[in-house]
This record gives sequence, structure tokens and C-alpha cells, in this order.
Amino acid sequence: MSSTTSRADTAEEKNADACPVVEAIEQIGSEWRLVVLNDLQEGEKRFNELQRSTGASSRTLSRVLDDLEASGLVNRRVEDRPIATYYSLTEKSRQLCPVFEELESWADDWVDASGEGESGTAETETAEAADD
Repeated sequence: MSSTTSRADTAEEKNADACPVVEAIEQIGSEWRLVVLNDLQEGEKRFNELQRSTGASSRTLSRVLDDLEASGLVNRRVEDRPIATYYSLTEKSRQLCPVFEELESWADDWVDASGEGESGTAETETAEAADD
């Protein structure tokens, strides 16, 4: 085989290693999905409670909740009297809570308030560590 083929195989192997991460991000990665999942960490909520706490439009929230339910990340429970629909995290999505906490910690260190680039704190800490 040529060296080009072996480089391609190596790249394929690297991409295959990343595939589970890419697939996970695709399931939870939209802004609204993350907002809803984060909000439901507080516990079960009705549709209107979620709408108020997330600021999502009815249409957006409905679509996101349908997507999350189809992905197995949200449970939907309907009560007859009074008629109400409740949403909560599944075990699958509860397993993400520590991941969200780590991402929040990382963002606190590396993403400035506008979401553009590194924060001054992380840069200062990195520079200080390099000087030592």
C-alpha cells in the first residue's frame, strides 16, 4: 500500500474515535436543547413553566421537547384532571448532568461573557503558570 492510503486509514481511525462524541453533540447540541435540559435539572416542569423559565416560544419549545423525547432524553407525562403535561429528565439525560457541570466550569475559565474567545482570567492563569 502507498503512504497516502496509510495516512487516510489513520485519519479514518481518528475520525472513528471522535464519532461517539460527534453523535452525542448532535443529540444534545442545539442551543434550545441545552437550555431545556439544563432547566429540567431542577425537576419536573409543566410546558408553561418551561416556556417561562427558558424564554422559548411555544413553537420552539414544542419542537425541542418532541426532539428530546424522541432521543430518549425527556419523559413526557400527561395528567387528565386537571389536564396538564409534565416533562422531566430521563436516566439517559440525568447522566449528562456532570458533563454539563464540567462544561460550565470550562466555560467559566475560557469563554468571556460575550462568548467570543478566552476570558482574561484563564489567559492570566495560563500566562502565570508559564512564567513559573
